[in-house]
Amino acid sequence: MSTVSNPITELKPVLNDSKLEKKAKEALKFCETENLNTDFCILIDMGLYSGLKRFFIYDFNKKEISQKYLVGHGCGSNSWSGDMSKENPTFSNEDNSHLSSLGKYKLGERGYSNWGVNRKYLMHGLEKTNNNALKRIIVFHSWEKMSDDEVYPNGSPEGWGCPTVSNNAFMKIDPMIKNSQKPVLMWIYN
Repeated sequence: MSTVSNPITELKPVLNDSKLEKKAKEALKFCETENLNTDFCILIDMGLYSGLKRFFIYDFNKKEISQKYLVGHGCGSNSWSGDMSKENPTFSNEDNSHLSSLGKYKLGERGYSNWGVNRKYLMHGLEKTNNNALKRIIVFHSWEKMSDDEVYPNGSPEGWGCPTVSNNAFMKIDPMIKNSQKPVLMWIYN
């Protein structure tokens, strides 16, 4: 019996573990210095194709990814909810750019969202690349258009700059953030 190779599967990008480990070590030092949660953080690797799971809950104690999900990014001037920049998103800290911003964020107040499961977390940008997040109303929320499963070679739906996960993913992440004794770090990098 012969097997037929699938060029799409063979070309599927993979997670760079050494890059993630380096970011996790840096994140832990940052959390210790800034009095943020040192049990876990959220790392989002925008360098990965958007149809792959690139949203990681990193467990500092076990030194491993405990959960991973798809995450959307900003569409910019492309069509809202499309996937035009799935391979190469662009970023901005400018108001009305409809793009995501890179950098470290402190997840803040939990509130009502018109999207997904109707919950959101304010994102306090901690760097000059993302310090307009509150002004731009960039928040962490769920979106019913987001899938629970990888959609590669398609990309995740693109919104107006907020990191968005599926409703099911948010329902798993929400209690972790809500019950944290200290603010949680979300680091979006490329």
